[in-house]
Amino acid sequence: MKQLEAVMTRYAKYVIQQSKSNLTKDKKGGGDLYNSLKYKIVEDDTAMLVEFLMEDYGAFVDRGVKGVNSTYPESALSPFKYGSGTGPKGGLTKGIDKWLRQKKFQWKDKKTGKFMSYKSMRYLIVKKIYFQGIRADMFFTKPFRAGVSKYELEMSKAFTADIESQMVFGQKQ
Repeated sequence: MKQLEAVMTRYAKYVIQQSKSNLTKDKKGGGDLYNSLKYKIVEDDTAMLVEFLMEDYGAFVDRGVKGVNSTYPESALSPFKYGSGTGPKGGLTKGIDKWLRQKKFQWKDKKTGKFMSYKSMRYLIVKKIYFQGIRADMFFTKPFRAGVSKYELEMSKAFTADIESQMVFGQKQ
């Protein structure tokens, strides 16, 4: 299945490149999620598949997460929801804390002029995300769908050509 594998590789590279481009446009390029985007072509006796790999939280960024009280319109169709067992659990607090410290991001208290503690900032951000949700970004879904449309016919032709090249015709005696 050499021809099919070549087309699937082009498709996978397209999806990864476009996904990374979308993350960069959304000012999320160069981070752990961006760097984790990869693909793998898997073939066995019955199928050839493209596996796309990324950090686990990439699904939440791509599809969004519905909040407990309200949600963004872009996230309305997301399968993920806080408080339902199908959304982030416990990792939200740790993830936000890591992000704040990694970016060295702190708000200044207008009254005192002092920087807020990471703990206070983490609390405010986690509370907002928990109740309002996370807006769907579709950084991966859009290129995935566009790639299917772009390469669908080419994959079909490559598959047919690979099958035809394996056929052996003999003469009836």
